[in-house]
Amino acid sequence: MTATVPAPEHLILIVEDDPALRLGCVQAMQLAGLPVEGVASAEQALTRIMQGGVGVVVTDMRLPKADGLSLVRLCQQHDKALPVIMITGHGDINLAVDAMRSGAYDFIPKPFAPEHLTEVVRKALEKRLLSLEVGQLRRQLAFRNGIEGKLIGKSAAMAAVRKLIMDVADSPVDVLVHGETGCGKELVAQALHDCSGRREQPFVALNCGGMPDNLLDSELFGHEAGAFTGAQKRRIGKIEFAAGGTLFLDELETMPMPMQIKLLRVLQERQLERLGANQSVPVHCRFVAATKENLQDKARDGSFRTDLYYRLNVVNIVLPPLRERREDIPMLMTHFGLLAAERFHRPQPEISAEQMSRLMQHDWPGNVRELRNVADCLVLGVPNAVLGAPSGSASPVADAGGLPLAEAVERFERELIQAELERQGGNVARCAEALKVAKTTLHDKIRKHGLQS
Repeated sequence: MTATVPAPEHLILIVEDDPALRLGCVQAMQLAGLPVEGVASAEQALTRIMQGGVGVVVTDMRLPKADGLSLVRLCQQHDKALPVIMITGHGDINLAVDAMRSGAYDFIPKPFAPEHLTEVVRKALEKRLLSLEVGQLRRQLAFRNGIEGKLIGKSAAMAAVRKLIMDVADSPVDVLVHGETGCGKELVAQALHDCSGRREQPFVALNCGGMPDNLLDSELFGHEAGAFTGAQKRRIGKIEFAAGGTLFLDELETMPMPMQIKLLRVLQERQLERLGANQSVPVHCRFVAATKENLQDKARDGSFRTDLYYRLNVVNIVLPPLRERREDIPMLMTHFGLLAAERFHRPQPEISAEQMSRLMQHDWPGNVRELRNVADCLVLGVPNAVLGAPSGSASPVADAGGLPLAEAVERFERELIQAELERQGGNVARCAEALKVAKTTLHDKIRKHGLQS
């Protein structure tokens, strides 16, 4: 028997004891195409929330018995990720600040336009659905092990890569992995090793790039004492050291031609000779080679041996770049965020809908490695090129501390206007439209706070 997956929580719950205002809010949500219910008290709201399926709560500050602030705190105890929007009267700004400190998502002062309420609710709902998706991804990642814990992604491309690895893991065939820088080619090699009967034997990795010929020769094949100046004792090379296991050769396209010839002979005969030796040593490892270049093109222009290319290209695993599997970005970002939080002993921050949108639109020239760097920056709270400044790094309400109420509210207003002016390039008209205030009122506030337009 298979369990059914519950639908995403997206109901808007209106909590208002005034029947006319409650009806107006409900109708505004219905016109916006949002599912909605209305209740008259905090007690009725809690009963409905406990039943599940509520995505956003919109509540009046003044309610019979338990007020809106009490409802915010009760919602936080039940579900910290549930957004609660407060509707406040003219004299309730101090209570609104308390509500924001207690975890309210936002507050809307009366009177308000239905369109403004709808806009705030939509943003809160986006945050709620994103929070639910991240929670689901965390649960999925917690139960993943084996190959799915190494090669993360729900895209068809990654599913195909995992299937191919499982199909060939236990065979002795050599494998060529092709993919751009940062795609995770070494993870593929590690997965091939871990899913095979070789898993208890060594996994040895060697980068062929930037190594002088004589040093690469010694690293790969080993040498006898006295084989060259400075060779005072026998050295076992990587191929011999990987006996019974897997040898991973990264950046194969950079291997010098003499080494390509020697490697080809080892692959064909499954024997090697250490530098300075006369006796052959049997080779019992599997070779996994990786490249970011098209080796067939390099073979055509003479910079890579054609026979070595065809000898290695028995099983070819192609790793897609991150820009071609964008549906994997949320799961990867959650995974890397969890790893970074554990590594840096920091809490894992929430990712906003705007941040996720930026992640999904970025081209990712550095692929998965670049995404991991972004996750590290987000956890550390430092700026990065993709997301910019950390989300929520300047929250005047959260940072108000022990300031008097009037000063806290002024600080909130000043920083809000300043941030919007910066976003609009100093254009007061566009800023007034974004903040939904009259242009003359905004001019007065700019002068009052000493801001530059």
